[in-house]
Amino acid sequence: MTLVPRHSLLAGSLATLMLASMPAPGADGESSALFPLRMTEGSRLLVDARVNGRAVEALLDSAAEASLLDTEFARELGLLGGKDVTARGSGETTMKASLVSGVTLEALGLTLRDQTVGVLSLSDVGQRLLGRPLPFVLGREVFDNARLEIDIEGKTIRVVDPAAQPRGVRLGLDSSHGVETIPVLIEGRPARAAFDVANGSKPLLGSRFAEEARLLSDGRAVTSELGGGIGGETKRQVITLASLELAGKKFTDVPVAVDRSEHAHEFNVGISLLRHFIITTDYKQRAVWLAPRKIIQSPR
Repeated sequence: MTLVPRHSLLAGSLATLMLASMPAPGADGESSALFPLRMTEGSRLLVDARVNGRAVEALLDSAAEASLLDTEFARELGLLGGKDVTARGSGETTMKASLVSGVTLEALGLTLRDQTVGVLSLSDVGQRLLGRPLPFVLGREVFDNARLEIDIEGKTIRVVDPAAQPRGVRLGLDSSHGVETIPVLIEGRPARAAFDVANGSKPLLGSRFAEEARLLSDGRAVTSELGGGIGGETKRQVITLASLELAGKKFTDVPVAVDRSEHAHEFNVGISLLRHFIITTDYKQRAVWLAPRKIIQSPR
């Protein structure tokens, strides 16, 4: 999702915040301790966090340029007001939101002070994605401030030494609409994919890439399903890719949903593919490392 000043409008992932003059955040108290990473039945990743000292369970979102507070949770913390913005997520409609500064975020042994967060109603997306309220989305601040090792299948996450050599294949990061992207091959065609651990649904294929590659008109079966995050549900076409290559690992017969939003990325890998790797992220060094692991689940 994108939050921008009310006179302009952009688009991104579940929660992306575009700020023209946001101060560089700082982190205190880095730790290599393992922290629990919980996965919901809908394949969403949750971590323990604190906002201004208040304990809360947070949805982890590597593609969110800033964190989001639900309006009711922000009211409890006295964090209403701020600068009005217009929000657009992966759903069909825009939403009213606001930007609040001077917030302290704590997670994974890190303390991030003087942060600017978005405030908007997360009640609809919480019910659809989690089946319950969603008070807080923890965005990319933790990724910007520390090297993280994420083991989705092992259900752990930790801060690791940036001087150590990570396991796996190094993939360079490139920013697009405030979201970090990594290289993939879609049926042999190179593309950039949003690195998005908040996408617990099917991988997303950008409609522009799909149409240019004639993936919607080459005779393969096309079905549809409901999807979308903030902004409500939306109907998406679904096709099956013959192959998808990520960090040297080849997946076959991969169902993907077509993303027709204005600023859709060429691809969005999501948890269904990322769970096949042990992940090391280092946004400061502009890289992600993926080390393949053996799991029983399919990439579907």
